[in-house]
Amino acid sequence: QVQLVESGGGLVQAGGSLRLSCAASGRTFGSYAMGWFRQALGKERKFVAAINWSGSNTVYEDSVKGRFTISRDNAKNTVYLQMDSLKPEDTAVYYCAAKSSAYVSVGRYDYWGQGTQVTVSS
Repeated sequence: QVQLVESGGGLVQAGGSLRLSCAASGRTFGSYAMGWFRQALGKERKFVAAINWSGSNTVYEDSVKGRFTISRDNAKNTVYLQMDSLKPEDTAVYYCAAKSSAYVSVGRYDYWGQGTQVTVSS
């Protein structure tokens, strides 16, 4: 069982930056692939970025490539999402997720956090 708690969301102007953090419980964090997803109001939840167990492999949704960076610190049981050059269309609730797999993945995650709101004003 893994519990995930996101933080770092907030209100930012377009062009600004935010860094989301996701703290995980458990001593096997290093064996999980991690991902970030987002859900805009009235829309379905969508994949944003993912990282494998070691941090050596990452994948991004096309609209965030070059602007967002996912990383992890296994010693701190934490995964991050650095978001730069934010746009109003990035406004959403952002969710952290963990998957019982060492490999990077865009879906079928096993554990989810409660989400953190990111609002980008124009």
